[in-house]
Amino acid sequence: MRVWVVGSSGAGKTTLAREAARRLGVPHVELDEVLWDSGWRHRDHDEARARLAATLAGPGADGWVADGNWNSRGHGLDEAADVVVWLDPPRRVVIRQLVLRTVGRGLTRRELWHGNREDLRTLLSRDPHDNVVLWSWTHFDAYRAQYGALAARDPRVVRLGSRREAAAWLDSLGRDGPHAP
Repeated sequence: MRVWVVGSSGAGKTTLAREAARRLGVPHVELDEVLWDSGWRHRDHDEARARLAATLAGPGADGWVADGNWNSRGHGLDEAADVVVWLDPPRRVVIRQLVLRTVGRGLTRRELWHGNREDLRTLLSRDPHDNVVLWSWTHFDAYRAQYGALAARDPRVVRLGSRREAAAWLDSLGRDGPHAP
């Protein structure tokens, strides 16, 4: 099974993807780890695409769970995924989760990837490119429209709008494959 988990920043993509990968017994791929280099610099697009292709073709290539919103064409996930899970909780839930996550990461200084850590000072920025909470707030409607349009035309998309729906979907793994709750 190849699963791609998408949704707004703070929706719970990585948490759901890690648990789905564990239950399916397949590798988990976090697209942010592939896309971001040290110093919060974006990797060259071709290099990132090559890294992703190598990761997906590596051990467990017959199955994987990837999470993230890499929206440029050419990454291959849109064609390769058997299921696209769209996490779509309400904005108030997303923002609450994101603030808690960002503050927690900022206080603990936990490394994310390649030496990158979240800095609490970014929460004071008025630039959505620097402030992940502001990014999520300002891009929420666009992600909802994008993935809503995808769901309307692609039967592989499973929309999960609540924790209960996400838990039911995770519980479905291993029985008869992922499906809508």
